[in-house]
Amino acid sequence: MDPTQLSQQIVQFLAPALPFLLGLGGKAAEEAAQKLGAAAWEQAKALWAKLKPNVQAKPAAQEAVTDLAANPQNEKVQTALQWQLEKLLAEDQALAREVQQILEAPTVRQVTAQGVRSVAIGGSASDSVIVTGDGNVIKPGRPPQRKE
Repeated sequence: MDPTQLSQQIVQFLAPALPFLLGLGGKAAEEAAQKLGAAAWEQAKALWAKLKPNVQAKPAAQEAVTDLAANPQNEKVQTALQWQLEKLLAEDQALAREVQQILEAPTVRQVTAQGVRSVAIGGSASDSVIVTGDGNVIKPGRPPQRKE
């Protein structure tokens, strides 16, 4: 994957977790696990652990991370961090591969579709069964179940 796409994925994934990752403490970790889900929180921690040393080595990247943690929805701040990460990943192909592996790891073990004409996707959309409807559940190793 090219550094531009990878940096975009990283920012999209980490933006909601950064406030918790930078303020790591018992309470912050509990809140993050509740807000993001336990699997996504563990994946965010692994991703940040891999990126953190490289980000801290570059003041501009560190500033972009701090800004995004304070303003996770701000698109300008997201773009600034994407640019900094893109440069880091272009310089270090091994880091890019490791980060990509973390991002590709499955985080969701069960997905429930809720609402009228909703869609649940288990795994990635390219290799998944797509089920629509209210209350349908996708569980690994089992065909989709229909709730009547």
